[in-house]
Order: sequence, then structure tokens, then C-alpha cells
Amino acid sequence: MQIDVFNGDADGICALVQLRLAQPAEATLVTGIKRDIELLAQVSVQPDDHVTVLDISLDKNRQALDRILQEGAEVFYVDHHQASDIPEHPRLKALIDTDANMCTSLLVDEYLQGKYRAWAVTAAFGDNLIERAKQAAQILELSAERLKKLNDLGVCINYNGYGANLADLHFAPDILFRELVPYASPFDFMSDNKEIHEQLLTGYADDMTLALQMQPEYQTESIGVYILPDIAWARRISGVYGNELANRTPGRAHAVLSYTEKGDYQISVRAPLTNKTGADELCSAFPTGGGRKSAAGINHLPLADLSAFITAFEQKYR
Repeated sequence: MQIDVFNGDADGICALVQLRLAQPAEATLVTGIKRDIELLAQVSVQPDDHVTVLDISLDKNRQALDRILQEGAEVFYVDHHQASDIPEHPRLKALIDTDANMCTSLLVDEYLQGKYRAWAVTAAFGDNLIERAKQAAQILELSAERLKKLNDLGVCINYNGYGANLADLHFAPDILFRELVPYASPFDFMSDNKEIHEQLLTGYADDMTLALQMQPEYQTESIGVYILPDIAWARRISGVYGNELANRTPGRAHAVLSYTEKGDYQISVRAPLTNKTGADELCSAFPTGGGRKSAAGINHLPLADLSAFITAFEQKYR
């Protein structure tokens, strides 16, 4: 049996789209909202099952990975998040690169020798790797208008992954993947599936308009902290709003806080674009925190710990 495990954001979805276009397979899909990162815990295997894992931290899934390997499954693991100790095992193939300018879809693109490059470019834009996406797209010789279409699609797919639960999302990630995977080109998807494409574009534009009216809770030259209201549009926009803030003020680090169903904070952190490092270290210092050098998060921060977080945030980027 084939089991595909993937993050519900643009990078995870587009990485799997590339792989399944190149290597079609009937698979059980395991995914969730963007912050559902300990996905391997949900996976049960039999000997000789094949498990593909995309865009979730190996560190956060190490115990489950060890179990799956011990139970006799083969694992193909591609990621760009924290991986302090990659196990050596005959049934594990790992392609992991934590460079701040790398994403999982670009790793898959390298693995497939650029066969579905436009999907990798879409994902890189979604991960706010704008210059890296443009570099990867050079061989495609796209007009500025078509390149912007990939940018907008990547941002919208990424936006769709954020929320407190699946009800907050416009489309569940597994459903969106199934809508995308028939298309070798994102342009064909946008042409054929106008209803889904337009719903993503409109939802993103409407939510971002509301977010850009927010004032910072705390701001200095080096950091900005924003607390969004406890409402669905705010939970949806939380991740890409951080990217937008980073693009508007590239020398400042940003933290966007949303309220969770447990009554605490969920935090998305973006390192300054001029110094894309440290976000993973900052967030990993708190329970339920993790991510990558340029973008990371904390799933649950008690309300009483906000001042401690702001102090640590300021010290990291002062």
C-alpha cells in the first residue's frame, strides 16, 4: 500500500503533485491544516508498505518514523524543516535540506530533474521564497504576467492551509490536492478549474484587506507583533499575513498571533527578509514550537506567556 503524508500548505501539496504526476499511484492521503505537523503519528503500516512524507519536520515526527521503519515499511522523506538527527536505515531515503532558501517542492523538483518545474515555482512563491522562485522559473521563460499568476496561485494555496480546523479552510488539503494533481501545468489548472481558482483568489483578497487594517500590539525597528481577532478570516490569513508584513518591511521580524480553540495563542513568526535566520530557534524554545530558519511557529502559547515571548523575540532580532 502507498501512503502519502504531506503538509496541507502550498509546499506540501505542490511537492506531492509533482511526485504523483511523475510516479502515479493510488494512495491513502494523510494531511491536515498547516499546523498539523505530527502527521506520522496517524499512520499505521504493514510490512512492505511505502510511505512518502513531504514537508513536515523530521524532528517532530522522529518517534513515529522509527516505529514505521521498525514495522517494515519503506519511507521516502523530503523536507526542509528541522532535522537534527537523520536516522540511517536501509528502508529510509531522505532528501532534507534546511537552507533558508529551500523548500520541499524545490527538493522534489531537483529529484525529478525539473520535469514539473512550474509547480515547484508555485510552491516557492507560496513559501515566500520570491527570489528563489524567480530563479527557478528562468528556464521556463515566462512573461511577467504568467509569472505573477504562479505567484498568486502559490500564495492562495498556501493561504488555504491556515486555520484552527478544516472548517476554517476554503478547501480541505486532500481535496485541493486531488483537484490539482490531474494537471501537468498550473496554468492548465487555472484555466480549467476557474471556480476553485477564483474562490481562492477572492478569499485571500478579502481576508488580506481586513488584516491590513490591524495595528501592531508591539513594534520596534526590529520586530512587530500583531494579534488577530478570534474569527475565521483572521485564522485563515495568519500565515500569509506574516509573509505580507515581511515583504513590506524586509528589515523587521514579525509575529502574528491568533487565538486557538483552547484559548491560547497560535503564533506565526517570520524572520527579516534581510536576515532569514533564527525563527526556528526562537519558536523551538517554547513547547509546541518549531519550523525553519526563515519561518516558524508555536502551536500553543499560554496567554500569560505573551510578555515572555515578546522579550525572547526582541532579544533574538535586536
